[in-house]
Amino acid sequence: MADLPGVGKKISFETAEKQKIVVIVHHSGKRDLYFFQDTDEDEADYFLSLTSEETRELGAQLLGATYQPVDDEKMKIFQKQLVMEWIKLTPESPFVDKQISESRIRTHTGASIIAVMQGDDMSVSPDIDFVLKAGDTVMAAGKRDQIRRFEELATGKTDKGDA
Repeated sequence: MADLPGVGKKISFETAEKQKIVVIVHHSGKRDLYFFQDTDEDEADYFLSLTSEETRELGAQLLGATYQPVDDEKMKIFQKQLVMEWIKLTPESPFVDKQISESRIRTHTGASIIAVMQGDDMSVSPDIDFVLKAGDTVMAAGKRDQIRRFEELATGKTDKGDA
């Protein structure tokens, strides 16, 4: 940080990608941001001027006031538990010729239907009144055991009385 007599303060820092950002904080509260692609450059590649209110909003966003990304470790745990599979419905499936709501897939398997391919047509997040047909390819999401159970029923490899 450096004093700029009659102006305010100058704050500079280098990013991990070897770029430089310089912030001039004026006594009035205004902030000027200078962006340099190369830390050795004297002339900024980009300049932005912010009011005090805009600076506070940007700072809040950078600190995660409205959105907190999931940290890598939590995401790895989540990815280990979530499975998404495309599974083709056979004529033997108890889900065939039924609406999603009446097939009660979620109740019977725990899996959720994310999308359905009927021929060349894809229905993403299909409504509960969507009718499943033999030959449809369904994207289901859930835990491994839920997807296994869904696949058993979708391919007719279990008793129809189970669904």
